[in-house]
Amino acid sequence: MPHGYHGQILHVDLTTGSLEIERPPDSFYRFYMGGSALGLRYLLKHTPAGADPLGPENTLVLALSVLTGAPVSGQSRVTAVAKSPLTGAVGDSQAGGFWPAQFKFSGFDALVIRGRSERPVYLWIHDGEAELRDAAHLWGRITGEVEDALREELGDEKIEVLQCGPAGEKGVRFAALINMSTRANGRTGMGAVMGSKNLKAVVVRGKLRPSLADAKALNALARRGAKELPDSMIAGLAKYGTAEIVVPQNKRGGLPSYNWDSGVFDGAEAIGGERLYDTILRERDTCYACTVRCKRVVEVTEGPYRADPRYGGPEYETLATFGSYCGVDNLEAIALANQICNQYGMDTISCGATIAWAMDCFENGLITSEDTGGLELRYGDADLIVRLTEMIGRREGFGDLLAEGSAAAARVLGRGTEELVVAVKGQEMPAHMPQVKRSLGLIYAVNPFGADHQSSEHDPPYEGGYHYYEERMKALGLTDPQPKYSLTDEKVRYALTTQYLYSCLDSINICQFVFGPAWQLYGPDDLVEMVRAVTGWDVTLDELMRVGERRLNLLRAFNAREGLGREQDRLPPKLWKALKGGPTDGFRLEPEEIERAKDVYYALAGWDVSTGVPTRARLVELGLEWVADLLAESNRPSD
Repeated sequence: MPHGYHGQILHVDLTTGSLEIERPPDSFYRFYMGGSALGLRYLLKHTPAGADPLGPENTLVLALSVLTGAPVSGQSRVTAVAKSPLTGAVGDSQAGGFWPAQFKFSGFDALVIRGRSERPVYLWIHDGEAELRDAAHLWGRITGEVEDALREELGDEKIEVLQCGPAGEKGVRFAALINMSTRANGRTGMGAVMGSKNLKAVVVRGKLRPSLADAKALNALARRGAKELPDSMIAGLAKYGTAEIVVPQNKRGGLPSYNWDSGVFDGAEAIGGERLYDTILRERDTCYACTVRCKRVVEVTEGPYRADPRYGGPEYETLATFGSYCGVDNLEAIALANQICNQYGMDTISCGATIAWAMDCFENGLITSEDTGGLELRYGDADLIVRLTEMIGRREGFGDLLAEGSAAAARVLGRGTEELVVAVKGQEMPAHMPQVKRSLGLIYAVNPFGADHQSSEHDPPYEGGYHYYEERMKALGLTDPQPKYSLTDEKVRYALTTQYLYSCLDSINICQFVFGPAWQLYGPDDLVEMVRAVTGWDVTLDELMRVGERRLNLLRAFNAREGLGREQDRLPPKLWKALKGGPTDGFRLEPEEIERAKDVYYALAGWDVSTGVPTRARLVELGLEWVADLLAESNRPSD
């Protein structure tokens, strides 16, 4: 009997309405671990090259890991993978909450969804059983209303619901999957994929908990984390949430402002974590079995921007994209925009950043009120961000164009609007600036599913390198910290090495605020201890890093099959322009610097330097010969 997992994967064909259970061998789980790596295996096997991301041939996988549901902080995570309707490349996104653990307790390790239902349906999974039910009465309703209706319909207050929201139904390209009405698989448009399949929700409930190999060791790890939390480097995260970094980022000149024209924003303190804590914070929320409790729950009961605590509260990225990106310093308005995103099911990063792009275009005369239906898109307009967010969620008026994302909208408009897009592979950039964190610029460029701030460890924000977490870096073979603002060969190795670890974390489905190589509550050695305690496998850190490398190569292989490679690994033109104001006034990236770093990165990864595509030798070394064959077949000329 395996520890930590059920050995059951549920396959659903929405076109035929069939449900089947696959029972892979134990070796399958140890090879992929779960999460992103496991999901990519099914995506590559079942989604044909050139598939329409919003067509029935796109495969959507919701994958847990061998650790999900264990009683320790950071493990209740789910990864969604599919071809992205935002980028046309591979789509990959993670979320926390209680849904992942409850899905595990329902008796399954992953869900593979194919086809398209003729009518709206939802999937009800409970105690090893699954059935499709009619969802016509749920279609068009916001997330909180859907949860209430399903709890009443199923007669169980403890069900957990993962849903696409009205934005996903309408094909908003950056629609998110939402659970608990607050937790989002936000990036790459996974909500639009679910909506395109006429699948409104996946509802889970169960009591089937996998056994633990060494419950005593796991409990000791959990107790140690809880004890060390108050004095750890994430104590501020527990108190203020991710919003705690708004002001520090601004002081370093690393808070993207006015659509990335500057790294400083005069209104930073007004939208920062301390202000949020002192004014609109109602309580702190958590994910299943997590002691950190970093999630914000806010409430605004007066004024024009009333916010319902049911829909949580804004994270750092949201405060930046709707705040400093748009020149808005009204915390209540940002909280309401965040709420609308959670109600309709949208990625707050792409949504806020797309609005900021439109404001930039308007300020520069590239968009006029004739394009916007009479709206004046001015920086600093708090009413406007709320109004546009709802218009995007409903695909109404000018919001219909913005629902395509900034890159696609710019292709429609032309007129030089493309030069103001701040995105990679069509995905809007998150609120961490590679002009300040140089290795992040490289990772933004090469990351397979577009710019992402959770795919590697960021450059240390101080001189002196790794002195706060020297032993953790040493475990990864990183002993030579590089100067600030550098992108040396060693900094490139740092980026790739930590990318392998973060890639592993997304396959083991562990929260990167709890486990990681630096400031997190637990380090890499603790991760090894956790996997051993749950599964009983005698794993090593090298084995886990290899899982991360395997997943990264699967991501790149999917893109290569779609014809994407080095040419698409490029940063937006705005990053070549000098920033204005504050400590980073005049800072910019140099194209030659990034191109040289890409050469080093590809070589270290074992990929073809000219194309950025994994070589057959590297894929075979990673046990992915079937992927190498798949790429060879896709490159074979047709008759």
